[in-house]
Parts: sequence; C-alpha cells; structure tokens
Amino acid sequence: RDRDVTGVQTCALPILKSAFFCTNCGYESAKWAGKCPSCNQWNTFVEEIIKKSTARPDAEWKEYRDDKRTSKIIALDEVTAVDEPRMITPDAELNRVLGGGIVPGSIILVAGEPGIGKSTLFLQTGLLLKERTVLYISGEESEQQIKMRAERLKTSNEGFYLLTETNTQTIFQEIKKLRPDLVIVDSIQTLQTPLIDASAGSISQIRESAAELQRFAKETHTPVILIGHITKEGSIAGPKILEHMVDTVLQFEGDRHYAYRILRTLKNRFGSTAELGIYEMTEGGMRGVV
Repeated sequence: RDRDVTGVQTCALPILKSAFFCTNCGYESAKWAGKCPSCNQWNTFVEEIIKKSTARPDAEWKEYRDDKRTSKIIALDEVTAVDEPRMITPDAELNRVLGGGIVPGSIILVAGEPGIGKSTLFLQTGLLLKERTVLYISGEESEQQIKMRAERLKTSNEGFYLLTETNTQTIFQEIKKLRPDLVIVDSIQTLQTPLIDASAGSISQIRESAAELQRFAKETHTPVILIGHITKEGSIAGPKILEHMVDTVLQFEGDRHYAYRILRTLKNRFGSTAELGIYEMTEGGMRGVV
C-alpha cells in the first residue's frame, strides 16, 4: 500500500504495459505505426496488454535427460557429423514428406482448414507409434471427444497419453513426469503462458508459447508437433515469425466434401520441400494413397 499527500493509505494499482504487434509478421513496437517496418504492410498494428515476468519459466530442462549438454565454443573441424536416427512412423506418406521420419528435437507446424483432418491424422499417427510414449495435448477437445475419435480409428496404444490443458507451465510440469518421446499440441492457438498477460490466441501469446515449446524441444531432444489453423486467405494463422521459429511447416489441404487430402511441405530444414503426401479419408481414419 502507498500513502497519498494526506498520509492516508491507498491501494497501488498494477502497472499494465501495452505493446503494438503487426498481425502479419508479429513485429513488436512500443508505439503504433501505419506501415510495418518489417513486412511493409499497411494498417496491421494492433495493441495488446502484456505483463512480462522477470522470473524464468518453470521449464528448466537440465535434469530432463541423462546426457548433459554444455554450451562452449568449438571449431568446425572438431564437429563430428553424425546422422540423427529419425523416428520412423507407420505412415509412409508422412515419413516421405518429412524427409525420412521425425527428427529428434525438431518442431513441426501443421496447418489446415478446420475439419480437414489434421487432428485425426496426428491422433492416428500417435496411436500407431506402439513402441513410443506419446503425449497428445488438446486445448480444444475433451478427453471424451478424443476417446470417441480414437475408437472410430479402431486402434489403441498403451503408451498414448492425453492432457487437456492450455496453461504452458502446467503442461511442462506434466511433461517432466511422463517424459514422452513425442509431444503433439492441438492447437498452438489455444495455449496460454502466464508470463504474458494477454488473451489466448493473441500474437504475443502464440509467439511466447511457441518459443517455450521450441526451447523444450531443443534442450531435451524431444520432437514437438504443433497443429494450427489457416486464415480465410489461406495463410497460416498467427504471426509470420511462427513459421520462422519451427523447423518444418506442413499444410494439409483438400475439400472436406471429398475424400482425398494432400499433405504439402512449405518448409523443411531436414529434407526436400518437393514431396507430397496423398491421403484418403475413410471411416477408419486417414489412409495413404499409393
């Protein structure tokens, strides 16, 4: 409590900090501007109330893995080139689009229209990884809804776990307990970190939540799949910087009134962007078309 000039105690109001974000690329500015200096788009700045915490997130991953990594300068000639063992999924179409499987520590963004089958495809992928521990995080559906969809797929996996949560710090606490081999997030637009005092789905929330997941993936060598949405114009929803943060960007396309879907690679740091995956939507889930 503070005292005013008369000596009476008054209640201090919290100081709120606001910033302006470009809705096209996610550029942050202290003041409004008509033209974004990053992407040169006009009238794209919106104001968001934020409150950045000085405390570090709960996601400290030093004790997560047995092999300890130290950051130090090393000469390029001293680096040993080793082929990373990829996580081969039972889905041959997905393996080909990713360049041979899921790379450990990679972060993959999958976007597509609502109802196109993104959640079904990666729920199916997680259930088919029988020898892996998979954590499926949903901020959009309940456990019962996901269970019903899994029953329609007619497959099960004892190592497949569900978490219906949107708070990133709670998510990381549960990840530390389970130590999964693969994390699937459905969807990135629903996550919310307590480090930013803004609503879920806002530019600052999407950017900070993705940054926390990126830090987790890189420091623990655990691959993360982020499911997202696209706008009416066909671009990936959220700040443009989200596409630069991830290692791979996939887009799931098709007409919901027809059975066939296309999985297209827009960006891939570990393989070609010229590959396509073709699927047929059936009652038993997504079937790769050979």
